[in-house]
Amino acid sequence: MTYRPTIAAYYFGNYHPGDARNTQIKGDAWSEWELVKAARPRFHGHKQPRVPLWGYQDESDPQVMAQKIDCAADHGIDVFLFDWYWYNDGPFLEAPIERGFKGATNNGRMKFAFMWANHDWIDIHPYKKGRPHKLLYPGVITPATFQTITQHLIQNCFSHPQYWRIDGHPYFSFYDLTSLLQSFGSVEETRRALDRFRKQAADAGIPGLHLNAVVWGQPVLPIEKVPADPVALVRQLGFDSVTSYVWIHHVPLNQQETDFVEVQDAYFKYWETARVQYDVPYYPNVSVGWDSSPRASQEDTFDNSGYPFTNTISGNSPERFKQSLEIVAEKLKREPERDRILNINCWNEWTEGSYLEPDTQHGLAYVNAIREVFGTSEGK
Repeated sequence: MTYRPTIAAYYFGNYHPGDARNTQIKGDAWSEWELVKAARPRFHGHKQPRVPLWGYQDESDPQVMAQKIDCAADHGIDVFLFDWYWYNDGPFLEAPIERGFKGATNNGRMKFAFMWANHDWIDIHPYKKGRPHKLLYPGVITPATFQTITQHLIQNCFSHPQYWRIDGHPYFSFYDLTSLLQSFGSVEETRRALDRFRKQAADAGIPGLHLNAVVWGQPVLPIEKVPADPVALVRQLGFDSVTSYVWIHHVPLNQQETDFVEVQDAYFKYWETARVQYDVPYYPNVSVGWDSSPRASQEDTFDNSGYPFTNTISGNSPERFKQSLEIVAEKLKREPERDRILNINCWNEWTEGSYLEPDTQHGLAYVNAIREVFGTSEGK
């Protein structure tokens, strides 16, 4: 290759014991590894449970995170894009970042950044079919909480030498635009909050922020409670770029086992639309797969009756994943060099069946595919 894009992998940090919120509900030894261990085949040919090659590790241990960093950097991943949580009563799932990544002696090998997962946290670990959905932590926050969040980010996160910047500006992404709008009550107030965030950063000596919107579904405007136009909303709120989290946010899974290439092709059609309809760069996504059955009660029929009882992606072999990366590599050549950014779902979404981390079935095949297509930033 004559060029190399930046490769960012989403990272979901619920694979460590001792988180205060999880301890209160599940006990101090619990992590989402328990769902991975308990998963069972739900239909003919269904490959469950998935078994991690490295074992059921504590990701908040700096030595464990160091192994992940080395593997990611060795295979061409430049950024861990952490799913980052902060609710009205404070942070959640911070140990993999604060103790794990920041404490790893080799963290200079890659960057990290945050996607604020500002969605409702529902009790679905696991979810029993027919049970009322119990809301544990609402994604809608107060303006005062947002002020606390932005101060924390500026004072404690963006200054870290390994925090990912685009053109010198720290990257910070918003997962749920509807929750963001509802937190402030209107588009105008939300824009003012984001502008204040930018001013706070400037006052702290940061030359600018790169604010990114994850676009999926249809945002709903507060007060009117009507669907919003995502393209207009991104413009009105002043975002610097847009992206996606996972293919299935744009593509329906019509069969219990929906073929990987079918989903890929439909997503790439969406990408063609998104890259021209937004006024700002759209950073594409490649998803490893999809299978949320570990989060579904293992005693219930698995029948596409709503998350996590959703249809799966099948045929997502490492070879087909590599072919998808090769298509993306060609498409990214048409983008300006500064906009050649790809995110991958996910480093470790084990309970949603979309992970790069090595397992006992495929070993390092998925991360090898990244290196074979893109090389590494250290070796370019």
